[in-house]
Amino acid sequence: MTGGAAGRPPRQIVAELPRQVRDDLLRRLKRTGRPFTSDDVKVVQPPMLKRAVSASALGNCMEWFDFGVYSYLAATLGKVFYPDASSAAQLLASFATFAAAFVVRPLGGLFFGPLGDRIGRQKVLATTMIMMACGTFMIGFIPSYATIGVAAPALLLFARMLQGFSTGGEYGGATTFIAEYSPDRHRGFLGSWLDFGTFVGYALGSALVTVLGMLLSDAEMQSWGWRVPFLLAGPLGLIGLYMRLKLEESPAFQQQLDEHDEEVAQRETSRHEFRTIFRVHWRALLVCVGLVLLYNVTNYMVTGYLPSYQTEVLGRSSTASDLLVLSGMVWIVLLIIFLGRLSDRIGRKPVYRWAAVGQIVLAVPAFLLLRQDGWLLPLCGVLVLATLLAGFAAPSAATLPALFPTSVRYAAMGIGFNFSVAAFGGTTPLVTEGLVDLTGSSLVPGCYLILSGVVGLVAVHFMPESAQVPLRGSQPMVGSEEEARELITTTHELEILRRTATADPAPGTT
Repeated sequence: MTGGAAGRPPRQIVAELPRQVRDDLLRRLKRTGRPFTSDDVKVVQPPMLKRAVSASALGNCMEWFDFGVYSYLAATLGKVFYPDASSAAQLLASFATFAAAFVVRPLGGLFFGPLGDRIGRQKVLATTMIMMACGTFMIGFIPSYATIGVAAPALLLFARMLQGFSTGGEYGGATTFIAEYSPDRHRGFLGSWLDFGTFVGYALGSALVTVLGMLLSDAEMQSWGWRVPFLLAGPLGLIGLYMRLKLEESPAFQQQLDEHDEEVAQRETSRHEFRTIFRVHWRALLVCVGLVLLYNVTNYMVTGYLPSYQTEVLGRSSTASDLLVLSGMVWIVLLIIFLGRLSDRIGRKPVYRWAAVGQIVLAVPAFLLLRQDGWLLPLCGVLVLATLLAGFAAPSAATLPALFPTSVRYAAMGIGFNFSVAAFGGTTPLVTEGLVDLTGSSLVPGCYLILSGVVGLVAVHFMPESAQVPLRGSQPMVGSEEEARELITTTHELEILRRTATADPAPGTT
């Protein structure tokens, strides 16, 4: 349903329904045998919705504050924790430690996903928030290699793996939570705020590192300056924890507990849930992996690799490189909410499809622009990549949870999302840097993006359109009493049409 009912007769509203909305409503009517009543429609209270969106976005903001800091400090951290290696080896070692966090992300998803489906989304999200803050805060206190030797990179690795384990339950849970709170008409718009928080966090982290780099000398940055951004994670984590503890459980999860006794839900084992996911929902799982690959290869190419690519491969100054990537992050922040709202109007598939095609066509030209002298053409290259990334990020938080029913949504998201990020997204900086070093070609990153665009385009072809449609296993969600009345009236009209079509068979039939 695309708008308010004011001034439009019910039959016009029915005629204007998107195809996927009409099909979903007809399936529900066929199953129940009657139009909707007020008990069949959930009206989301605006204050609780705003709190859910802001608390979820803040968690992502904090997570990506750390990633932004680590990406921008990769070369500095290589010198602090791997001082005896060559500059290329330092960068590879730093990216290997970055990638290590993604190795344990699937383990975090396997642990927190089923837990979130049994005890609730809110409790698990509060836990992952504090674990993330502790891991980031810990990095700020790790002594350098010159002080404690090999124990320094070992402690860095441990802290990164703690972050990775907690993050395994963070994004899947946050997307599930925000999707289950959002009215069906506006899920793309509200879900895009989650990734808005992602890129605000990255921009804040990168901006802080850029400012420190301008104010401090290289020696001061290596001595103590690199610690400052990590130490800020503690207070941010406490703020995020406070906000998440104030949340109520999502309506979809609460509905599930109302329909199935809580004690029964508690007794369902993780093994049973995993078996259901892989046997029943394997197609949706593959689509999830493909969409996440499309999004996160581009994501980590831009946010994780591009700063070091410009300084180490293209020889650009760190300040110029940082400012270029920061400009791209600001552009994404400005664009992502618009694209999220657009996905509610025209559908998720068109937004994904055009972004994937754009990546296949424009990835190599974007890196050709990055190689040019001056600042204007490289800025254009960054903005091209940032626009493509916004096209993948904006619909993701609304699309991925819609692939799975409520009973397995958190666990399935944890498996599909984290496996894909660990295998393809988080390894992007490491693999790309290795390929550039092996081939000597600065256009390898563009070719890598083309490959991810092709894989993603296949996933988009098989994904179901979910714009304005209720989540699987959930009752319809609306944002106001007026929308609820419009939806109920629409189902009455659809039921009349359904019964008429059933009573009047086509000519020539008996």
